[in-house]
Amino acid sequence: MTTKIGIRQLVEFVLRSGDLNEIKNSQNTAQNGARIHRRLQKERSKNQDYESEVYLKTEVTMNDNQYLIAGRADGITSNDKKTTIEEIKTSDQTFDDLSTNTLELYWGQVKVYGYIILQEHPELNHVALQLTYFRVSTEEITTTEKTFDRSELQKFFQGLIDEYEYWLTLRAKLRKTRNGSIKKLSFPFPKFRAGQHELAAAVYKTVVYQKRLFVEAPTGTGKTISTLFPTIKAMGEEKIQRLFYLTAKQSTRRVAEEAINLMSEKGLKLKSITLTAKDKIRFPEQDVPPEEDPYMIDYYDRLKPALADILTNEDAITREVIETYAKKHTVDPFEFSLDISLFCDVIICDYNYLFDPLVYLQRFFIEKDTDNFFLIDEVHNLVSRSRSMYSATVSDTAIAGLLKEAKAIKNKASEDFQKHLKKVRRVFNQMKKVLKEENRQEKITSSAPDKLIDAMGKFNDFMGEWMQDQKPSDFLDNAKNFFFDCLTFVKIGALFDDSYKTRIFLDEKNLVVKQLCLDSSHFIDQSLDLGLGAVLFSATLSPMDYYQSVLGGVDKSLAYQLPSPFPVQNQDILITQYIQTTYRQRQLSQNDIVKSLKTMIDAKTGNYLFFFPSYSYLKQIKTAFENEYPEVIVVSQQGEMDNLARQEFLDQFQEDPQTTLVGFCVLGGIFSEGIDLRGNRLIGVAIVSVGLPGLSPENNLIRDYYDSKNGHGFEYAYQMPGMNNVLQAAGRLIRGSHDCGIILLLDQRFGSSRYTRLFPQHWQNYLRIKSQQQLTAAVNNFWEGKAK
Repeated sequence: MTTKIGIRQLVEFVLRSGDLNEIKNSQNTAQNGARIHRRLQKERSKNQDYESEVYLKTEVTMNDNQYLIAGRADGITSNDKKTTIEEIKTSDQTFDDLSTNTLELYWGQVKVYGYIILQEHPELNHVALQLTYFRVSTEEITTTEKTFDRSELQKFFQGLIDEYEYWLTLRAKLRKTRNGSIKKLSFPFPKFRAGQHELAAAVYKTVVYQKRLFVEAPTGTGKTISTLFPTIKAMGEEKIQRLFYLTAKQSTRRVAEEAINLMSEKGLKLKSITLTAKDKIRFPEQDVPPEEDPYMIDYYDRLKPALADILTNEDAITREVIETYAKKHTVDPFEFSLDISLFCDVIICDYNYLFDPLVYLQRFFIEKDTDNFFLIDEVHNLVSRSRSMYSATVSDTAIAGLLKEAKAIKNKASEDFQKHLKKVRRVFNQMKKVLKEENRQEKITSSAPDKLIDAMGKFNDFMGEWMQDQKPSDFLDNAKNFFFDCLTFVKIGALFDDSYKTRIFLDEKNLVVKQLCLDSSHFIDQSLDLGLGAVLFSATLSPMDYYQSVLGGVDKSLAYQLPSPFPVQNQDILITQYIQTTYRQRQLSQNDIVKSLKTMIDAKTGNYLFFFPSYSYLKQIKTAFENEYPEVIVVSQQGEMDNLARQEFLDQFQEDPQTTLVGFCVLGGIFSEGIDLRGNRLIGVAIVSVGLPGLSPENNLIRDYYDSKNGHGFEYAYQMPGMNNVLQAAGRLIRGSHDCGIILLLDQRFGSSRYTRLFPQHWQNYLRIKSQQQLTAAVNNFWEGKAK
């Protein structure tokens, strides 16, 4: 088996040295760089001896294994007199400001191309190497040419291979140990739960057949271990080499860590790492400019000893472990975690590391790699998250303040800043003028805001250089914040297509411009295609065809739905047909809701959660409930709750309570998913309304888009997101085989076929309740039946 190694990957790993300096990192986008490459290559192609994007490869033996060293040269000009290989680089800095190491990396890449060309053409004794540097902000081109002979390039290439072989040997040893342990690994529980073995088999086949599988696995099916175990078994057979476990929440990342630890206790030996967001894994002493940060200065000179240390001594590389070794070796913990991940078998991380076009892991996801496989947990969250990832918003709110701050600074740099920012303001003002002339507050268009994107692109080019020369200050921080907003807006603008709308509106005196991605399915599809295959799973994934449609499935995907492993008689699903919660009916139905909630809790002392579609509705019913029944102990979710406040809220829900406790919560909030109140810590969940998202111009745009695409606009924009929140909240009730309780759905719409067809299989015993008296009887009958 021959393993492929990218030329750029090889060169950067071996030759990179010096500081990790964020300020000097180019803000040039990949799309912009590609555009510049194509432009220069088109000019060169007028020469008939020129060829662009030349694929070059050579095989080497390292650690008794074959490796293919490969990459694409930007251009080669070859004739009887001379062969010249060109490498094109684009950035914001002047050529003279490029660091020595940056130039070494640039030249290193083209020197490998030169080595391969001389290997392929023994008749040549030397080759010309040309570095073409394009400065984006000024379009200034600097060209440097050097000639190397065969012995020079042979010595250089062999030096790269000699150093890289140590790391390949280390990785090979780790994989050999890993594969041996996996072959002996058995399922880490005495037996499979109902449905677990079938799910594990389906996941394994998905890896083997290189497919994409959507799975609805209700609470209790053990979906984490049922997806991780078979994928790791496939890894032991070298069907894949690396597994990404992607999720939206910290809590589910911990569940994945626990599952791997459980298998490790049974003999599994592999390297797993959990990636933590950059702003959460920085040390306090790093609150200084990068050029003064001790963890960034000479980072690359200390990196390799730090890598060798942690990879030799640790298997489960969590945030705490990363921070320990980062302190020990004085390396930036976030960047260190990314460098460690190159040697890890399982990478646990947030969705954005694969899907977000702004922060995805470039070291893994520049091109397709069939060594990679994706497990995507709680995937229902990806629908709204991905739309946000591919959307961008800017406003002119900050411009006036920035210009005022800059005006107070009397120097040339400040004058330049004002000049460039005023060009951006001019475009905003032109857009405001159009709204005013048309006598409107808002405008929706299918076209990208090209004039604003162009103006911001030029502003970004200016800022890339300008920021490097500024001393730290509040003004610089404010300017950077606006710059990053512009940078995001320009990058998203490069993706604008038929799935986008531009929304332009006035917010008081300020203009807001949004590039809204209404359908991110094709972007998700492209991201998933970067690996061998994927399993996308959640406890609630009904209706399956909806989730396949919006999450990049359909033609490329399979579907699998497991039944609940718990007895259906352990819960009652009760729908109050006599209650309407539409906005106009809320005041009229208030008393019926309050009485119904009291009926629910009167039947049995215990802990209950009541869910509402908004804080305002929650407050309305809570106030009425407390006024009517002041003796009931009530707690309520607040708008802002940190981890401590969240835990204090949950800690009040104790086992075997002597008095009833009611928690008022918001659908789609922090207590409607990801919490686990097992046993009798929770015996009832009431959900008031069908949870439709609030009417808004942006939700209406999603509705109109899908109406034109498939005729299901209301369902896709409102009904499905609302029902997902309902199912998630209801899922807090039954967490184990001995749990039991009542789910009370307070809205007559739940009883219509439009909603009952969306109910999961284990909800099919629902009962429509037509009166308060019938509700009292149904609740009492349920608990009397459990007492027998």
